[in-house]
Amino acid sequence: MRLKLNSLRLRLLALAAMAVTVAMIVSAVGLVTLFGRHVERRIGQELDTHILQLAGNLLFGADGALQLDSEPTDPRFEKVYGGLYWQVYDETKKARIRSVSLWDADLSLPDDVLLPGETHRHISSGPDGNSILVHERRIILSNGKEDHPVTLSVAINMAELEALKTGFALDLVPAVALLGLLLLAGLWWQVSEGLKPVTSIGDGIRAIRSGDAKRLSADVPTEIQPLVGEVNELLDAQEASLTRARDRAADLAHGLKTPLTALASDIMRLRKAGQHEVADDIGEIAKRMRDIVERELARSRIRNSRVRYKPIPVVAAANAVIRTLVRTPQGENKTFTVDATPELAVVIDPDDLNDLFGNLLENASRAANSQIRVAALPSGHGVRIEVTDDGPGVPEDQMAGLAERGTRLDQSAGSAGLGLSLVADILEAYGSSMEFSKSALGGLCVSFTLPAAV
Repeated sequence: MRLKLNSLRLRLLALAAMAVTVAMIVSAVGLVTLFGRHVERRIGQELDTHILQLAGNLLFGADGALQLDSEPTDPRFEKVYGGLYWQVYDETKKARIRSVSLWDADLSLPDDVLLPGETHRHISSGPDGNSILVHERRIILSNGKEDHPVTLSVAINMAELEALKTGFALDLVPAVALLGLLLLAGLWWQVSEGLKPVTSIGDGIRAIRSGDAKRLSADVPTEIQPLVGEVNELLDAQEASLTRARDRAADLAHGLKTPLTALASDIMRLRKAGQHEVADDIGEIAKRMRDIVERELARSRIRNSRVRYKPIPVVAAANAVIRTLVRTPQGENKTFTVDATPELAVVIDPDDLNDLFGNLLENASRAANSQIRVAALPSGHGVRIEVTDDGPGVPEDQMAGLAERGTRLDQSAGSAGLGLSLVADILEAYGSSMEFSKSALGGLCVSFTLPAAV
C-alpha cells in the first residue's frame, strides 16, 4: 500500500528517513563484515606465529621421535578444550604430538595436497563439536639420516571470532544510531531551508489577499521563478478582467441614471395629473431598479477590493447611518441606541460598513415598534456587532433563509429583498456571516463579527 502524505515537508523527511535508515543498516553490516575480516586476518597471523614457534622448537629425541623443546606459552593450550589447539604430525613415523587442550582428540584436516612451505586455511570441527579455524603448514625435517615430512596445525575456536564481531556490532549500534539522528537533523534543517521559498509564496499570496501587495516577489530561486511568473501573469490578467468588469458596471449604472431620472420626472407629472396609483406603482419599480443597481455596484466593489483599510470607529459609523434614518418615514418616530465604547474600531471598507449598517438598520426601523439598538463588544480578534429591534420578530423556522436573495423581512414594505443578501456578501468577503436570533427587545437580533483594529 502506497503511503500518501499531504505535507511536502513530511514527504521529504519520510523519504530522507527511509534513505538514512537503509544507509545506516548497510553501513553497519558492511563495517561488521570488514571488522570480521580484519579479525580473521589478525587471528590468522597469530596462528601462523604459533606455527613458527612450533617449527622452531621441534627436535628429534634419542628414540628418533619428534618432540618439542618448549611448548607455546598461551594458557589456552594448557586448558582442556580451551579454544586454542596445536598438533604436529610426523608423516614418516605416523606419530602425533598435540596440545593439552586437544586432550585425546585429533584435529580433523581435509585430505588435500600440501606442499612444503605452504600454509592452508580450513574451517573444521573442533574436539568439542564447535567450528574451528585451522592453519596448517608442511615442513621437511631431517634427523641426519632421513627427511621427515611434518604437518604443523594450529586451530582456534570460531566462537571467539563471533564474540569479537558481536561485541563490535553492539558497540557500533549506538554510534550508528547517533549518526543517523544527526543526519536526520541535518536533513530536517536542509528541507526546512529548501522549502522557505515555497513558504514565502504562501506569505506573498496572503499579502495580496489582504491588500498589502499586488504581486509576488520575483526574488526567489531559479526553480520557482516560472511558478511565480505564471502566478503574476494570472494576477495581471485577473486585474485587467476585474477592471473591465468594474468599468462595465459603472457604465451600466451611469447608463441607467439618466432614464431613472427621466422616469422620476414622469412620476411627478403623473402625480400632478392626479394619477397617484399609477405614479406609486412606477415609483416602486424605479426604486427597485435603483436599489438593484446600487447593490450590484457594492458587490462589484466587495469582490474586487484588495486594499488594507484604516480602522473605523463603530459608534461613529452607526450614528452616521442613524442620522439619515431618523429623517425617513420609517425611522422618524423610532428610538435608536448605540451601545459601544467610542474607541472600539473595525478594519473594513467604509462603504462596506455603511452598507452593513444601512441595510440592517433600515430593515430594523421598518420592523420595529419603537426601539432599535446597536451593540458592539470585543470578541477574540474581532468585534461582535448586534442589531436588534422590538418588532414582531421572525419565526425560528424562517431565520435560516433570511439571507437568501429575494427574502424580505416585511413583504409589504416594498423591498426588493436584496438587503440581507448584500450584507451576507459583504460579511463573506471578511470571513464572517450573519446569525439570527430572538432579541432581548422582543424582535429580531442580527449579529456578526468584523476584524478588530490592532
